[in-house]
Formats: sequence, structure tokens, C-alpha cells
Amino acid sequence: MLGHIFHKYTPEPQGSKFDELLKLFLQLMQYTNGDVAETLDWMNDLDKKYKITDNAYGMGNFIEDLKNKGYIKDDSQDGIFVPTSKTNQSIRKNALNEIFGKLKKTPKGNHQSTKNGLGDEATADTRKFTFGDLPDQIDVTTSIQNAQINHGIDSFQLTENDLEVREKDHKSQASTVLMIDISHSMILYGEDRITPAKKVAMALAELIKTRYPKDTLDIIVFGNDAWPIEVKDLPYLQVGPYHTNTYAGLELAMDFLRRRKNPNKQIFMITDGKPTCLKEGAGYYKNSFGLDRKIINKTLNQAAQCRRLGISITTFMIASDPYLQQFVQEFTQTNNGKAFYSSLNGLGDFVFEDYERNRRKKVK
Repeated sequence: MLGHIFHKYTPEPQGSKFDELLKLFLQLMQYTNGDVAETLDWMNDLDKKYKITDNAYGMGNFIEDLKNKGYIKDDSQDGIFVPTSKTNQSIRKNALNEIFGKLKKTPKGNHQSTKNGLGDEATADTRKFTFGDLPDQIDVTTSIQNAQINHGIDSFQLTENDLEVREKDHKSQASTVLMIDISHSMILYGEDRITPAKKVAMALAELIKTRYPKDTLDIIVFGNDAWPIEVKDLPYLQVGPYHTNTYAGLELAMDFLRRRKNPNKQIFMITDGKPTCLKEGAGYYKNSFGLDRKIINKTLNQAAQCRRLGISITTFMIASDPYLQQFVQEFTQTNNGKAFYSSLNGLGDFVFEDYERNRRKKVK
């Protein structure tokens, strides 16, 4: 007799005191740009004010556990603590859970298309064997069944005409370059725009690394110039006293994507302003007032060049000024790309939705 056995409800145990403090530690590390000593000073100040530790587990215990569990290490004889790769990965995972935490699980790896062909995931469809099909594509069960029907059990033989192969979904890879604006305006007027941008970048990086490992992601920051950064550097990214050289960012992004053999190439650009800078020889041409046609025209030319190379640009604009939106509209039209005008809180939703949408496009 089948049935259910009921037990008295026992609530799930809460996280340990170390886990609670670790969440705070990882969050503060993003604001101190990876300075472990400054982060621990902040935590001590918070402990005095809000009593986040107790007599059983103090800040000294927490620091010792951080070392023993591999989150920090001594970098010199002076006992200066630095974060480890485990800390960097934990920060990215937290960003992923914070921004994309309600997502449904998706298959790891490749990007679905509507075409059949050589791929990784078998479908329910079969067809007759043809010259050039690989042995691992043969549907053994169906082929043996065909042989029994065609030749009988007493004179069993397996011929080429009996063989059937199972179709596989064709899979595609995507190459993405994420451009992050680190010009001074990202912290101007008392609004912190760089921290949400960093979190979204970390979440996207972790999403690709864990769920779509066959994709490629390059990360570029741009101010007066543009340069690549590693994923491990994302949590500690800082805004500088820079103008906005969008042209240089696009130029570097195209250099990366030209080397990729994937048919799907895209640029995600997170910015809050207009282009205000160009590199000219050893110096810079700068103009922060209005829309400088010299800068704008060169930037639009880069957008057009991306379009000719089959590289789509999606701009995530975290500013609402009408004249800035006017530039983004012209930029988007030139590239035949897309633009989203997002608040800081909604940025992650827009980035993920567009990445997933691009995953489903056909491969020509």
C-alpha cells in the first residue's frame, strides 16, 4: 500500500555566523576595490555599531576562518592580506544569484538554432544512413530492428540499407565583448553607476562560464583609452578621471571579435553618456559640451563598420537625458543594433534578456 509518511516540521538550519559575515565581507570588498584591510576595518566599525558578532564568534575568529578556508592569504612578510581567486569567484556567484537568481536552469554550453546537423544533443528524429555520416550518429536499436524486419531472425544480417542515424540539433557558439564605461560621469552627481555595472558584468561572466562554457566573453573598459581586463579584476574596477572614448572601445572590441571564428558576434556596451574623446597622435581631442560632431561622426563610422562585419551592438544606457538618448538612437540605427534605456536597478534584467534572446537566433 502506497502512502505518505508525515513528520513534525523541522525548520532548515540557518547559515553559520561565518556565512553571514562572509556575505557582508564579499559585498564590502566591491566598494573597497579589493582592499582586505579596509574591508575588515569597515566590518569592525559595523560590529561596534550593530553588534554583528557575539561572544561565541568574534571578528578574530572570522579573520582566521577567512585564511583557513582560502578566501584571503598573506602577500608579504608584513602580513598584508590579499583576496584569492576563491574570493573573486564567490563575488561573481553572488552577483549572479542577486541579478539572475530567479532564472530557470538552461542546458549548459551551446546556443540553440533551428537547424539540424552535427551537434551535441540528439533529437527524436531519425533518417536513412548516407555516406559521410559518423558512426556515433547511428541509432543502433532502430537499425537492428530494421534488419530483423527486412531479413528475418533466421538469416539475420545488418546492411547499409538497414542503418538509420539520429539527427542532432545544430549548436552554435557566441562571442561577446562587454564594454564598460569607466569615465568620471559614472560616479558624477552623487549617483553610483559603476557598482551596478560591475555587478551585471560579473553576473554575465559567471553565467557564461557556468552555463555556456563554449561561448567566449571578452571585457573591455573605456575612458580616454580602451583596454581589456580579466574577469578576476571586475569586482575591483574603479572609475577614473576620464572622458568617454567610445571609438577606442569599439575599435578594440572589433579586434577581439575578428579573431573569433563563431558566426554569432555581439558587443554589449554599458554607458551613461555620450562620446567626448578621441585619440589623436600622442594627445587627445576632448569636448564634454553637447554633441561634438567630429567625435560623433567617427563613433558612428565605427558603428557602421561593426554592421558590415556582422557584429551587432546592444547599448544599455543608464541615463535619461533626452539629447543623450538622441545620440543612442542615431548610433543604434547606424549599426542596426538595439538600445535599452534602463534604470540602475533594471540593468541586469535587460542584459540577461537580450543575451538569451540572441542565443535563440538562427545561424546562417
